[in-house]
Amino acid sequence: MQIYIMRHGEAENFASSDAERPLTARGIAQSQQMATLLASHLNGELDQVWVSPYLRAQQTWQAMVDSLPTAAQVGSVEDITPYGDAETVAEYIKATIETEQPQSLLLISHLPLVGYLTAELVAGLQPPMFLTSAIAAVEYDPLSGSSKLLWQHQPHK
Repeated sequence: MQIYIMRHGEAENFASSDAERPLTARGIAQSQQMATLLASHLNGELDQVWVSPYLRAQQTWQAMVDSLPTAAQVGSVEDITPYGDAETVAEYIKATIETEQPQSLLLISHLPLVGYLTAELVAGLQPPMFLTSAIAAVEYDPLSGSSKLLWQHQPHK
């Protein structure tokens, strides 16, 4: 199965709280660009989407939704904010895969979680850097528990 880990689009620097920082126009455009790229890898299917409750992550998903196949399940997940624990989130992903057996999962989150989570899922990998709107694809085999990084893409300027 495929796990797609994405950092939210470029956000404004200031808001009344970190959770309320909105995307910039560039962040929206880059998220739309990455949605088109991601759609080319999905074979017309997207089983689950997990989105951080922070405004910039929610807006990233909204910018992408029209370019992607209709997701079977979309949910806001409290554990994937910037302060989420990569080990806990990786275990939650694996438990969900075991019980619900999705073939694809898109997770839209933040630094530093996205880098640490990618490294948590792929043994021996150093946490990769994620520019805004960047996506990493991880292939995970639920039977063996093994995984590998397939690719990582970032938007063009």
